[in-house]
Amino acid sequence: MLAYTVYSEAGGVGKTTTAANLAHAHATNGLKTLVIDLDPQEASISYVFGVDDDRDDGEADNLVRHMVGRAKGPFKDLIREDTGVDNLDVIPAHNMLSGLDTAMRRAKETEEQMNPDAEWVEEEQLYQLLGRNGIHEEYDAIICDPQASEGQGLYNSVMVTQTVLIPVELSGKGSLSIDGLEQLVDGLEDNLDIEVGVLGVVPVAFGDTTGQQQHLETLQEEVKYDVPAVFRKRESLMQEMWDARATAYQVVEEAYKDGEKGVRRVPDREHETLEKYDELAAEIEEAFDA
Repeated sequence: MLAYTVYSEAGGVGKTTTAANLAHAHATNGLKTLVIDLDPQEASISYVFGVDDDRDDGEADNLVRHMVGRAKGPFKDLIREDTGVDNLDVIPAHNMLSGLDTAMRRAKETEEQMNPDAEWVEEEQLYQLLGRNGIHEEYDAIICDPQASEGQGLYNSVMVTQTVLIPVELSGKGSLSIDGLEQLVDGLEDNLDIEVGVLGVVPVAFGDTTGQQQHLETLQEEVKYDVPAVFRKRESLMQEMWDARATAYQVVEEAYKDGEKGVRRVPDREHETLEKYDELAAEIEEAFDA
């Protein structure tokens, strides 16, 4: 099946918008798609799809409870189908994700005290949870969106998908570190003791300045990973995604402005951006088919 984690070490470089728009593209292409949100930030993919209503409810069942063996109900009850996109479901984030590492350590200690002969591997709990519930048989595509820092959210995501897509920004706080990209993947492989596939490094918010162009050329020439797409800066479109709580496809198709439908003139360059997402999604699908 198609499964990958969208991850960047730097926050605010388009990780979540990339994941949301590619998920929409895969679903439109006929793949039943599940997005797993492991990012405790409120500006998460759950917010984009409008399924974050329980994230601050301390009594609500959530993914963390299931990962540490403290579930309050069936796992499949966590899956939200009311995302506004046909064929696309989401397991929402919850505020308990901010304490996932601590919760996992405590669960490991408890499980190994109760079963001294059994090994409880923290990094494998999401993988095992999905397997027990037949998720791999039910969906054609899984996209994980963890927070932009190392920890059990990232490790569990990569253990499930064993493949990553890395958005980068070539300026500002997301400035490119060539060595850092390869070290990032090497670190994941060392921590998880698996081989991690890289679908590619995807520059976002590319402004075509001299500095950014130089970074892009260095990226293309010196990094061993593919650069399958470059997304130009589309501040208005991306901001409208958050205002409308919608994907870029929905913003363009529904002509959103300031969160309202049908009141915006959509420039050609935004249609070009959607075409770029379509092309990248198709390339990813072809990679998994191969």
